[in-house]
Amino acid sequence: MPEQARTQPILDVEGVTLQYKTVDRLVTATYRVSFEVHESDRYIILGPSGCGKSTLLKAVGGFISPTEGSIRLRENAVTRPGPDRMMVFQEFDQLLPWKTVKENVLFPLVATRALPRREAEERALHYIDKVNLTKFADSYPHTLSGGMKQRVAIARGMAVEPDILLMDEPFAALDALTRRKMQDELLQLWQDVKFTVLFVTHSIPEAILIGTRILLLSPHPGQVKAELNSDGTDRQRDNGKQLSEHIHHLLFEDEVEAHV
Repeated sequence: MPEQARTQPILDVEGVTLQYKTVDRLVTATYRVSFEVHESDRYIILGPSGCGKSTLLKAVGGFISPTEGSIRLRENAVTRPGPDRMMVFQEFDQLLPWKTVKENVLFPLVATRALPRREAEERALHYIDKVNLTKFADSYPHTLSGGMKQRVAIARGMAVEPDILLMDEPFAALDALTRRKMQDELLQLWQDVKFTVLFVTHSIPEAILIGTRILLLSPHPGQVKAELNSDGTDRQRDNGKQLSEHIHHLLFEDEVEAHV
């Protein structure tokens, strides 16, 4: 494959400023944020609460239009939501409660008419198996644990086979043990499928564990502080302690200096 084609980003976010109005003022969520996501990246947007990272993810999803800058997916401007970007939220109620696990995963395939019915059912069952829920294919969401519901949401997103999977703190509402289990399962799924994911979190350990690259956003309004590679060597060294300390310093150096 030619070098130019190999390095062409899937997602190009360039100089994106996002603003929204409240009753009494105009809020700037992010200011001139730029980054690129490449094929099979596990790209992390990391920052403190209120830095605009979830707002930025919604803009990539096509739900919010930038005040300034541009968002392009495979060189096409993002102007609205589409099946090429599937989103997984942290809330457990993102599934349709009146549909079974299989029906929930099947739903976007049927709604978009992406495949004939039989092929759509085969693909839905394939991804249900990938997240180890084959035995629960006919179960309803209210019978599932929080972690199992998130697996269904991931399977639903993966079944469409989007260009990029958008994950907005998908494990934040889980207890610590289940959260770590889900992180490991996500990495195992990635090893199997090599999908591209844009993942939002405010947890430094989660970012280091999951990410191949990490974008650090400053406190409100979110601006790019740094972009770091997080390869296996970085994660293994001192159990990620050095990288964690470096990230913490970059994120909060302004607060430290203010108190000196």
